[in-house]
Amino acid sequence: MKAFDLVETASGLPEAWSSRVLGAVGPALVKVLRMDGQPVAEDRHRTAEALLVLDGRMELEVAGTQVSVGAGELFVVPAETAHTVRPGSHGTLVIVELPEG
Repeated sequence: MKAFDLVETASGLPEAWSSRVLGAVGPALVKVLRMDGQPVAEDRHRTAEALLVLDGRMELEVAGTQVSVGAGELFVVPAETAHTVRPGSHGTLVIVELPEG
């Protein structure tokens, strides 16, 4: 068993938007990554995904609606919902999601 320094782990990743799996809770994976202000193309998952911003801010477009998620806030993207990361998203993000496939 190990405690993770999430901000330190994210800042040590080789590139932004490259997540690291920290562990699993049942079938769900817990990941951390660093956001760098760059946009990310539209994505869609067969199951819901939880996005927890530890520090900074995440700017999203979810099903055509702009959503801003601040430090300490959690946003759940519903299953099969198109979502895009807009420019300006920065900081540390934790994702909880089921593996695809």
